[in-house]
Amino acid sequence: MKIELTDDQALVLSDWMNRVMHREDFSALVDDRAVWSALFTISGTLETQLPLIFDSSYANQLEAARQRLICVLGEFGEQ
Repeated sequence: MKIELTDDQALVLSDWMNRVMHREDFSALVDDRAVWSALFTISGTLETQLPLIFDSSYANQLEAARQRLICVLGEFGEQ
């Protein structure tokens, strides 16, 4: 199986996964231990394919990527 993401999508997803995967409330959502295998694979793949996560401008690049993706979404997900 192959999933293609834009650079912006990969960067934002990697950051999000890094922040939430090991939180207790997220772990409670994963009701099937086997799912962790896929989550670890996706997370690891993103980390190895994104050299930008080690760049000093990471925070700025991440925010810019978030803003570009939000613009594309339009009103979807607004509360």
